[in-house]
Amino acid sequence: MKNLKTGLKLFVSSLVFTSLTAFSAELTDLSPDTEADRISWIKLEQKYGKAPDFPKDAFIGAIAKTKDIPFWDNIGKGYMYMAQKMGVKIEYQAAKEEDDPIGQLDIAETLLAKNVSAILASPQTDVTLQLPFEESLSAKIPFINVSDAVIPQTRYFVGGMHYRNGMDVAEWFLEKFPNGGEVAVIEGLPLVYATTQRSRGFINTLKKNHEFKVVEQVCGNWAFEDAKKLTEEIVSKHPNIIGIYCHNDVMALGAVEALKKKGRLGSIPVFGTDGIAQAYESIEKGELTGTVDSFPEVTGAIAVQVAARILKGQSIPRVVVTPQQLITKGNFKTFKNRDIDFLMKELAK
Repeated sequence: MKNLKTGLKLFVSSLVFTSLTAFSAELTDLSPDTEADRISWIKLEQKYGKAPDFPKDAFIGAIAKTKDIPFWDNIGKGYMYMAQKMGVKIEYQAAKEEDDPIGQLDIAETLLAKNVSAILASPQTDVTLQLPFEESLSAKIPFINVSDAVIPQTRYFVGGMHYRNGMDVAEWFLEKFPNGGEVAVIEGLPLVYATTQRSRGFINTLKKNHEFKVVEQVCGNWAFEDAKKLTEEIVSKHPNIIGIYCHNDVMALGAVEALKKKGRLGSIPVFGTDGIAQAYESIEKGELTGTVDSFPEVTGAIAVQVAARILKGQSIPRVVVTPQQLITKGNFKTFKNRDIDFLMKELAK
């Protein structure tokens, strides 16, 4: 029943996407990983100076996928931290579940009705928030797409590079397993830019060594239990598998749990994505092999600064690239400290 409900919601969202294009016709479809009009977050201050104060009475609306998943909750922490630091009013809301596109639409419409100065949004899929995007564009309200799913014609994107995410994990396997082997990918939801790009980055990079074979590429819906079940099936079907790459840490921890049950933990490396606290704890215990930390707290903080720059009239490139780092037992201690000021200084080195 839940899958049927989700399917209907995505269908409604796709109708929105295909029927409303009048206001955004002048913008070409965006692929953040390849967009030429881009700048690293570090170079923003070098080129434009320190982030300016917000205009008087500015009001920022922020929309997350859900607060129940640590990565999105941490982006919210970054929003709230930087908004308080810069003295700007912010209202931060999230859908109850990560597969609730109608809930996200309702939140966006509510914020637009409150006459926000700018919107920071992480859409659940590439099509979910197309309607509010169109409305904000028409009303000349900056709409900043933050991380993960990408509204194709969005004017501003702040986040990490998803292709590189998969590439970084693949490079680790290329180095550690020069003779190749069988690997599996447990993906996030379909209709999400991050899902497509993370898989492409991983699979295309592994092609450098023709001895690698991707034996399974399956959808885990970003969910712990789904990934756990899939991992049990993968290991039973492919007993010689040498590694599993998951599109988020929640699924990676599910894979770890399944390997414990199968008695294979330690013999099959597992990588996740996001850098949530539970992933760091698992790496420290020698269970999860690694994660690609996208530093969501820092991403959220940078997005607020970008909003200030836009509202003050700075001509910001279409893509602002935020930091990311492959985390393993060799470097996890450095980045385990999640103080936002510390991370921003450390990552700017």
